[in-house]
Amino acid sequence: MAKQKTSFFCQTCGAESAKWQGKCPSCNEWNTIVEEIIIKENKKESWDPIQEKNAPKSKKLQDVSTIETQRIITHDAELNRVLGGGIVAGSVILVAGEPGIGKSTLFLQACLQMQDITTLYISGEESMQQIKMRADRINATNDQFYVLTVTDTQTIFNEIKKIKPTLIIIDSIQTLASPFIESAPGSVSQIRECTAEIIRFAKATNTPVFIIGHITKDGTIAGPKVLEHMVDTVLQFEGDRHYAYRILRTTKNRFGNASELGIYEMSENGLRQISNPSEILITQKEESLSGIAIAATLEGARPLLIETQALVTHAVYGTPQRTVSGFDLRRLQLLLAVLEKRGGFQFGVKDVFLNIAGGIKVEDPAIDLAVIAALLSSYEDTAIAHKSCFVGEVGLSGEIRAVNRIEQRIAEADKLGFEKIFVSKFNKKSLHSKTNIEIVMLSKIEEMYRMLF
Repeated sequence: MAKQKTSFFCQTCGAESAKWQGKCPSCNEWNTIVEEIIIKENKKESWDPIQEKNAPKSKKLQDVSTIETQRIITHDAELNRVLGGGIVAGSVILVAGEPGIGKSTLFLQACLQMQDITTLYISGEESMQQIKMRADRINATNDQFYVLTVTDTQTIFNEIKKIKPTLIIIDSIQTLASPFIESAPGSVSQIRECTAEIIRFAKATNTPVFIIGHITKDGTIAGPKVLEHMVDTVLQFEGDRHYAYRILRTTKNRFGNASELGIYEMSENGLRQISNPSEILITQKEESLSGIAIAATLEGARPLLIETQALVTHAVYGTPQRTVSGFDLRRLQLLLAVLEKRGGFQFGVKDVFLNIAGGIKVEDPAIDLAVIAALLSSYEDTAIAHKSCFVGEVGLSGEIRAVNRIEQRIAEADKLGFEKIFVSKFNKKSLHSKTNIEIVMLSKIEEMYRMLF
């Protein structure tokens, strides 16, 4: 029997050390190092002529044959989009999100709709009766859908050999335990070993596996950071509890675009796909209000029209407030500095509140022009003309810079019935197709101010 040994692992980054330390030398986090029991076998394998004969050999790159990636197309168009066109055979996909956000519901619903493939749903958190209750609520049935509620990896692999599923869902990786590691489930070494076993199985059998994972209070995926490097795709399922909408983001994808977005609406009967998110991200209002501007943005390959809302008021207290929701605070401070320096607006004595409607977070710099339009509209207390939208990045000298894929943004605005769009004049050479929407070319924010106010 192998001798028991202990080692110390950082719960944040997974770094291993020989002794306990208050501060992790790898990620500099405090009080994250814990002791775990491990077994290290020092057996030296003898040279095997049969293994030597069948050992993999190197090849020239031009001699490697190109095989088109096989994908399983689900009935969920949003899931297909974020995965790059479907589930790749043999891929391992990690899905993370807050508790109660709808991770289990999403994949239970997606798998129950696929009647033509055999699915094994492995749950270490819920009983079979709980899963059946959720399936009844979703109102979906599938004769090829199997449920297994165990946490031992060897028991799982034995059951997989009997059923031979086409798709596997594991909910969640933090509950699994490998018999080869004597640490508690959820520890760094257990998560790393269980994931490694699943990846070896997926690649050897060409079976796709979805791994559902927990997140920490900081919003990062629980477990070692190497977990995200090991898998093929990382999806983040997020949303505000006060909103019905849920967003599925791709943060890593070896088989597609790593910046795609899928939007769902949580209802009593499960998650409903939102095929046209621009309509829900634009508030339906009866009259024109100041401080509101529509931005044409892109999430991956999907164009979206979102509503930016700004409120500028006189600062009651000594230090003006800067509050944002769904936008980068430092980016807002940069835009306010540009307006104060280049436009002469006294934002230094004003409280500024900025919100992206719908509860989504936007990182596209092309919404700078819409943010500035909303700020100026609230500053002047004058509403922007109805059916107008904005797209453009604003530089430090007040110039409006060109953005990529301008034609897709204009086409989306035209489809939703907008009559005017403000863009950078440096995008003129990128415009080739004809459209019904009026395109206004701008070079500086002063020009936009004169046109609007």
